[in-house]
Amino acid sequence: MNILIVLGVFISMEGATWLIHRYIMHGFLWFLHRDHHDHSHDGKLERNDWFFFIFASPAIALLYLGVQQNFSYWFFIGLGISLYGMAYFFVHDIFIHQRAKIFTKAKNPYFLAIRRAHKQHHKHLGKEKGECFGFLWVPVKYFKMYFNKK
Repeated sequence: MNILIVLGVFISMEGATWLIHRYIMHGFLWFLHRDHHDHSHDGKLERNDWFFFIFASPAIALLYLGVQQNFSYWFFIGLGISLYGMAYFFVHDIFIHQRAKIFTKAKNPYFLAIRRAHKQHHKHLGKEKGECFGFLWVPVKYFKMYFNKK
């Protein structure tokens, strides 16, 4: 059952990520997210990096609460959120934005589709008129671009 909780939370985080990205990061917290789009920051860190702490805090609290209750379901909810956060970090920050120069020559159609959809998202420098707010699931047209190539 605990594995189902972790898997269910991980999967549902994609929908939560879309909603948070679209309506909060491109909404009232745009002042933190803007430099991720227009690169108006100095140095390697962005104001956008504060979202790491914002999103990690509930996961850490849930993990702690679950441990205090003898590894109750709260722990496994926190674990699902944490695993999604780790996937987000590796795919978004390392693979897509190349904050660490590894995985630079990927040929996998799935990863190329994710990279293309994210590039479409970043073509909009303002908070309006955005597209592709998701993360691991992107519109089918981007998958078709790479799966139909020979």
